[in-house]
Amino acid sequence: MELYKLPAHKLHQLIKKREVSVEEVIISLFKRIEEVEDKIGAFLSLDKEEALKEAKKWDKRLSREENPGILAGIPIAIKDNICVKKRETTCASRILKGFYPPYSATVIKKLKEAGCILIGKTNLDEFAMGSSTENSAFKITHNPWNLETIPGGSSGGSAAAVASGEATMALGSDTGGSIRQPAALCGVVGLKPTYGRVSRYGLVAFASSLDQIGPITKDVTDCAHLLKIISGKDELDSTCLDYPVPDYPKFLLPDVK
Repeated sequence: MELYKLPAHKLHQLIKKREVSVEEVIISLFKRIEEVEDKIGAFLSLDKEEALKEAKKWDKRLSREENPGILAGIPIAIKDNICVKKRETTCASRILKGFYPPYSATVIKKLKEAGCILIGKTNLDEFAMGSSTENSAFKITHNPWNLETIPGGSSGGSAAAVASGEATMALGSDTGGSIRQPAALCGVVGLKPTYGRVSRYGLVAFASSLDQIGPITKDVTDCAHLLKIISGKDELDSTCLDYPVPDYPKFLLPDVK
């Protein structure tokens, strides 16, 4: 079984039943990254050591019969314009090379509380200004389905990582299509939340009256679970919506017919 191919909700079932360990999931993912990353160029940075350390922590908690949330132990990639404390955040620009934020974005805190394991930061058009991920200061990202074509942008690194099996899910940001367009070009699920649904705190702004952080996933089920985790009011973002977060997975239908 190739664990890197599975969506988060299926990995959750395997982890919950103790049929696979979180560490095995992380190892499978990084093996996949070693196989294809040099051709795709989805990531600007990776943190295998920290990811494996977190995986072992979750496996210990599971051994104590703890009941984790559905995203506990699930690997996720983060677009490199979203701040993660003490992890380099460049926005794919040499201007920010060597910048290590002293704080994490609110969405990162929510992901960590849910048990997600951050595996790395993904490539983008510099400062999210572009629609092809050819305009990064560091590398060009290629579409996993056809390396001669673009993955879209500016969240092309996140979309390519999910499409190629280098990440189970990812976060991107969307101002005028920067999640939706690369998701479409890479054949994955991408969603721009309603403005104010997700906190922008810790997102390096492109156009702050339009920007939204959103999910990029293998399927709609994962999208619903990830959106539920990252949504909600945030006192650190005055434009964030003060409105209850729906239980999005409950709206999923077993049969689209």
